[in-house]
Amino acid sequence: MSLALRKLEDSLVQELSRVVLGVQTPVRALLIALVARGHVLLQGAPGLGKTLLAKALAHALGGEFKRVQGTADLMPSDIIGVHVFEEREHAFVFRPGPLFADVLLVDEVNRAGPKTQSALLEAMEERQVSVERSVFRLPADFLVIATQNPREFEGTYPLPESQLDRFMLRIDMDYPAREVEADILARYGGVSLQTHELLGGVGVLERSLLPAARTEVEHIHIAPALSAYVLDLAQASRQHPRLTLGISTRGALALLKAARIAAGLQGRDFVSPDDVKETAAWVLAHRLLLTPEAALEGMSDVAIVQSLLAETPVPR
Repeated sequence: MSLALRKLEDSLVQELSRVVLGVQTPVRALLIALVARGHVLLQGAPGLGKTLLAKALAHALGGEFKRVQGTADLMPSDIIGVHVFEEREHAFVFRPGPLFADVLLVDEVNRAGPKTQSALLEAMEERQVSVERSVFRLPADFLVIATQNPREFEGTYPLPESQLDRFMLRIDMDYPAREVEADILARYGGVSLQTHELLGGVGVLERSLLPAARTEVEHIHIAPALSAYVLDLAQASRQHPRLTLGISTRGALALLKAARIAAGLQGRDFVSPDDVKETAAWVLAHRLLLTPEAALEGMSDVAIVQSLLAETPVPR
């Protein structure tokens, strides 16, 4: 039984629900990325609570939160930091930028230029940055949450495939259900609260829960047939007639990690094909590159993932 993992989810949902309503699915995806030490791309229209969700997560983890607004003139040094000459020490001293945080929110990441986007690659993959021949380590639980509006293209720089592949999950946030939106209006419609006032009601999780959850996940069994199923999905994506780019090895590994955590959240000590199916859209969709013909026909990457799941034989 994955007691710490399930307790971590219950506690996280309880605390985040104090300020953000109707986000059980995004919270589960965030939890999977957190346990797996992955990064998250939040995609959705403006005004759906993406920034508030990221801030509430950082607050619940008891970590430091930093936010960067993506703009065309944003430079790598604006997020990494710079060396400043200190007269007292008669030397250049490194002043770290917002990248050195436990949770970094990069708002509208596709509005930042390619040079700035690429500055995140080393940080996301190796959890360190190199500046002036020096290497600086990032916090152990460093997490990047980047947002983008998929319906806005003017003045944006689409993330290249190498950058997208660094994100373990992509969460598509849609408009809340009517009853949830009614609860939001009832709760916040008649008050004017600042973000820090809202976050004041969010409690900090037990420090031991996250390491204990990660330890539990390591003991969840993955059968050889299940690993072969993930490989079959990756191979099918590489041969799909509607795709010009399929799933990478990093993507297949991320799917296996996500399915493992999903199994633990269900209280099982083994991974089943249903765990793979539950997490496939989060892990795989943003890694697929559609052919021009498929894009013109209005086909979505999520629909391609569903077709891959439907056409790939499931192990018994």
